[in-house]
Amino acid sequence: MLPYPEINPVAFELGPLSVHWYGLMYLVGFGSAWLLGRWRVTHGLTRVKLVDFEDMLFLAMLGAIIGGRLGFALFYQPGYYLRNPFEIFFLWQGGMSFHGGLLGVLVSLFFFGRRKQYRFLELGDLIAPLVPLGLAAGRLGNFINGELWGRPTDVAWAMIFPAAQDNIARHPSQLYQFALEGLLLFGIVWWFARKPRAVGQVSGVFLIGYGTLRFLAEFTREPDAFLGLLWANLSMGQWLSIPMILLGLWLLKFDSKRSNKMGA
Repeated sequence: MLPYPEINPVAFELGPLSVHWYGLMYLVGFGSAWLLGRWRVTHGLTRVKLVDFEDMLFLAMLGAIIGGRLGFALFYQPGYYLRNPFEIFFLWQGGMSFHGGLLGVLVSLFFFGRRKQYRFLELGDLIAPLVPLGLAAGRLGNFINGELWGRPTDVAWAMIFPAAQDNIARHPSQLYQFALEGLLLFGIVWWFARKPRAVGQVSGVFLIGYGTLRFLAEFTREPDAFLGLLWANLSMGQWLSIPMILLGLWLLKFDSKRSNKMGA
C-alpha cells in the first residue's frame, strides 16, 4: 500500500483570498486548450480564424462551468437542488459533472457557429483535441483534494484517503482517470487529428474514446454515496457515457461516407 500524499488543497494565500489547487487546475486546463488551439489554427488544420477561435474558447469555458454545475444538479442530486435551488450557484461547495459541462460546451458551439457561419461539427473537431489535457488537470485537482476516491482494493498501490473516514485501502481512481481520460485520450485524439479528416470524425473519436475510458475507469471508482450503483450495477457516470459512445460511432459511420474534408 502507498501512503496518500496529503497536500494542502490551498496552493497559496493572498491576504484573505485562498487560491486552491483545484481552481488552478481549471486555469491549466483552459490555458493548455488556448495554446493547443492556437497551434492548430496557425498550422492550417482548421479554417476557423484565430480571433474566432479565441472568442469561441471563451464561450466554451463559460459553457463548461455553467453546464458542469447544472449537470451535477440535474444528473446527480435533482431532488436536493429542487429543494435548494439557490445552492446551484454555490460553486465553492464543489460538485461538477463532465457530461453536463460537455453539453454546455456543445450549446455554446452551436450558437457561436450559427453567428459566425461555421459548421457545428467543424467547431467540435477543432476543440475535441484540446479537451483531454484539461480533464487530466481536473483529475489531478481531485487527487489533491482527496475526493472522488476509488473502491476498496488490495492492490500494491492502494491508498487510504483521509476524507473517506473509513481507513480502507482504495484504488487511486483519480490517477487512473488522469492517465486514461487525460493523457491517453489526448494522445489518441491528437494523433487522429494530425491531418484533415471528414467533418465530424475527430469529434466522433473523442466521444468514443472518452466514453469508453470513463466507462472502464468507473469500475474502480467509488459510486457517489447519495446515488450508489444504478440498474445493471452500473454507475451514473457509466450510464452517461454510453450515449457518448453511440453518438461517436454514428459520427464515424455517417461521416465516413462523406468526401468533404475540413477546410474544403
